[in-house]
Amino acid sequence: MSGGRGSMGPRLDLEKGRVEMVQGSGGRASCQLVEEIFLPAFDNPWLRKEGDQAQLDLSEGRWAMSTDSFVISPVFFPGGDIGSLAVHGTVNDLAMGGALPLYLTAGFVLEEGFPLADLVRIARSMGEAARSCGVSVVAGDTKVVERGKGDGIYINTAGIGRIPPGVNLDPSGIRPGDALLLSGPVGDHGASVLAARENWGLATSLCSDSAPLHGLVGAMVESGPGLVCLRDPTRGGVAATLNEWARLSGLSFEIEEAAIPIRPEVKGVSELLGIDPLYLANEGRLLAVCRPESADTLLGAMRNHPAGREAVSLGRVGRGRPNFPSGCVRMKTLMGGTRTVDWLLGDPLPRIC
Repeated sequence: MSGGRGSMGPRLDLEKGRVEMVQGSGGRASCQLVEEIFLPAFDNPWLRKEGDQAQLDLSEGRWAMSTDSFVISPVFFPGGDIGSLAVHGTVNDLAMGGALPLYLTAGFVLEEGFPLADLVRIARSMGEAARSCGVSVVAGDTKVVERGKGDGIYINTAGIGRIPPGVNLDPSGIRPGDALLLSGPVGDHGASVLAARENWGLATSLCSDSAPLHGLVGAMVESGPGLVCLRDPTRGGVAATLNEWARLSGLSFEIEEAAIPIRPEVKGVSELLGIDPLYLANEGRLLAVCRPESADTLLGAMRNHPAGREAVSLGRVGRGRPNFPSGCVRMKTLMGGTRTVDWLLGDPLPRIC
């Protein structure tokens, strides 16, 4: 498979086709929906970068702007809820562009009959998360839909933050030989939400990793030059993020299975359901690409920050080689072999963020 828009497979039937659940999974189908419908409709230089945020040149410097919607089920889960998740998710999208988050908006779609006690709990959690992140919720909107048409509560957010002078994080700068870094164990959020959803009644320490990452990003930026780009691997997990970068750069990405940190509880849930942890959502982790000569310094800065204490070196960027074309992600397995880490093709965990 090669990078570029030709790698997405058969085009959508824009006349007779219907929206499918898999198109919200963060995998290949989601990417195709964006490329064939939203990018042509809204085409502009900022959107064309396909980042988690738009980086804007305003009169007083550069700014980042992002928007997101949260439809998670259940709305309360170990380690968080839809309110704190909405703040962390938007703050993190801004932080992946190197921005210091400052302002958020919040839009609520509420279903008739949703308990007010739950709404109070969610609003308070969201407010506490915003204050702890140093951001202000400066505008909002509320809509109520008929019973049976909203599934409780959905939250939409938008955020804006200032990008410090000299910071320019962009996947277009990825080069062969660059190092790949990961800030901590993968799959905690996806596994904990799934366990809460299924109500297995198991005694487990599973907990979502939902947390803000702008402090960690600030420490990484301050550690010195060499940081190329960042992404928080939410829907579709680490696998989706690496495939996005491979597609955008047209380069190969090579990772080591032995280097991937996965908690035993997450492994257990994944094995029980036949889900690869690399496709599980994360809400408090980031992936980084950096120049190879900066990798050790950057990894040290990550491990010195509370949000990156379990950071690891995950692999590197290559040019491609025989049987390993550009635009692909491959993993060296524990058995010494190599396998392709492809896009998520199905939707094992809908309504996960």
